[in-house]
Amino acid sequence: MSEALDPAALLPRLMQLGTVLNRSQLVERGMEHVGIPLDRPGLTVLITLRMAGQPLRVGEIAARMQVVGPHVTRHLHDLERADLVRRVVDPDDQRARLVELTDTGEAAAGRYLEAVLGWFTGAVADWSEEDQRTLGRLLSRFVDDLQAHLSRE
Repeated sequence: MSEALDPAALLPRLMQLGTVLNRSQLVERGMEHVGIPLDRPGLTVLITLRMAGQPLRVGEIAARMQVVGPHVTRHLHDLERADLVRRVVDPDDQRARLVELTDTGEAAAGRYLEAVLGWFTGAVADWSEEDQRTLGRLLSRFVDDLQAHLSRE
């Protein structure tokens, strides 16, 4: 018989994970691999576009980042000046603009992901493939369900 989730036991582990991520300076160490001075929000825009695999509207970038559109727009100006992103015409609506990575932006996002994902892969290298898949599936489900639950509260 399986035991039900004990939230009192889970909370300290979640807090510990946050501490590990903060103390290890995972984001900052990953940003060093980018080789271009970026702030966290700017990097998040690049990663959002890279993970999407296609140009996105500002509103879609904001939704994926869970922020408001003006927040993204402010960072896009800096990213455009650094030649990391560019705005292009939306082929489905000539009046609208999409944001896409430039080659430089694609390379920067790739270097960041290579570093961070390498650390994650290394941390679970001794795990079975089934355990790795289970972690990914359950973590995704937990985040989605917690977010949905909190939005109803």
